[in-house]
Amino acid sequence: MYRDHRFIVVSFDGLRPDLIGPELTPHLWRMKAAGVTLAKHRTVYPSETRSAFPSLVTGATTNRHGMVGNKYLDRAVTPPRYIDTSDAVLLRRLDVESGGRLYSAPSLGEILAGNRRSLAVLATNTPGTTRLFHHKAEDFGHVRLSGHFREACTPGDVLTEIETRVGPLPPAPPKIEPDRTGQEWITSAFLDVVWPKYRPDVTILSYGEPDVTSHFHGTGAAATRSIIAHCDRQFGRVLDWWEAEGRRAGVQIFAISDHGHITGHTRVSVASSLHAAGFNPGTAPSADVDLVVVPGQVGALYLADPDQANVARLVAALTSEPWCGPVFTRAKDDVNGIAAGSLSNRLVFADHPRAPDVAFCFRADDTVDPFGLVGGTFYDNDRPAGLGLHGGLHPKELAAVGLIAGSVFPNAGCASFLASGICDIAPTILYLLGIDAPHTMSGRVLHELLRPSEAFDIPVREESFETRLGDYTQLLRREHVGPARYIAGGWNFC
Repeated sequence: MYRDHRFIVVSFDGLRPDLIGPELTPHLWRMKAAGVTLAKHRTVYPSETRSAFPSLVTGATTNRHGMVGNKYLDRAVTPPRYIDTSDAVLLRRLDVESGGRLYSAPSLGEILAGNRRSLAVLATNTPGTTRLFHHKAEDFGHVRLSGHFREACTPGDVLTEIETRVGPLPPAPPKIEPDRTGQEWITSAFLDVVWPKYRPDVTILSYGEPDVTSHFHGTGAAATRSIIAHCDRQFGRVLDWWEAEGRRAGVQIFAISDHGHITGHTRVSVASSLHAAGFNPGTAPSADVDLVVVPGQVGALYLADPDQANVARLVAALTSEPWCGPVFTRAKDDVNGIAAGSLSNRLVFADHPRAPDVAFCFRADDTVDPFGLVGGTFYDNDRPAGLGLHGGLHPKELAAVGLIAGSVFPNAGCASFLASGICDIAPTILYLLGIDAPHTMSGRVLHELLRPSEAFDIPVREESFETRLGDYTQLLRREHVGPARYIAGGWNFC
């Protein structure tokens, strides 16, 4: 019934759903009227880009696809090595060295290629993120284009064709400057060349903003609002094409984001605190380092000797700090981690062999930032307070944009209040193409959008998990919709 349809997924990296409105984002607002709003749409944990977008294309949580963070420690080799997934060349090498097992689950591009379908990617994210959308594109002759980085582009002749038609690949601007040229370039590349000539079955068009500008200016700052409006104008070009041509060609359109942002209000030093607690921390493995602290807004800690006693000592040190939020270790049972005060990392779907020995979030709260946005947090980086951050379990970090429109989605202008998530996009697309989803997919088909009358028949329940250590208490909440599970938020109380 649906097999002739095509799909475009347009992503806005780091866009909070509550920033969409008729004045700032009139074209996204226009799509709300043309489609269905996923009012409880969420990302995965950690709420980082290079965990979330792998979840988009594998339809799976991090424990199934293996991208456990933007950066991680690879202990599958000796000596262990520090991996920064923003590096597209490194990711290709890792995939080749591992015999094609960069991901621990098949991705959308592989599945489509196996069914004689195609995935095109156009993105202005980091080169590594661009590759992660379709890490084997060159193996199948599929289009993958970065708006800035040649090392992430394939095939070369398609890039040459687009540069001839649209203009040269623009250089990446300094991170302190909003990226306008890249968003324009990939939009034009899709509209002028990729769609009319190649007609991909599925296209991912990923705007790398407002994420970068949020990090360097603040989530509600004038510069950030300006780049949001700019990306919305580019999306308006896509929406105009869809209304004039794409819809008649059977294109179903998704507008999403990979996570939200909250505001850093108090700077701390995790390494200093752990050094004071008797550890010898470092950012990379070495003979004199007994604890690798992976940089980032998500605490990823790898012990040189991860026995239960050392994990317990580390968790005790963490939970005594005022900046520490929820903490996870490998499972002791269905709820608790092996260290007192920790929850099992299975509860947040983070129990992959690459996962850290101890994962933690910085303590977040519902303070209101200078821009009137709810959500604040402790943080550990070299930037001043007041800037956007993400990675943890605050509901505003987990909240993601979810808008869907097209001929197979009735009830235009309505909202669905069933929980949904970034893992649900791929299985829904495969279902509509008549392709069986692999067992690795933890996401579900969004049947309630296809047949709204059946939404009331889907079983829904909520659950909470709690653990304590002294004055430290943490709480995790999840929602079930049928067999799918979604993280609603994580908090701690002292």
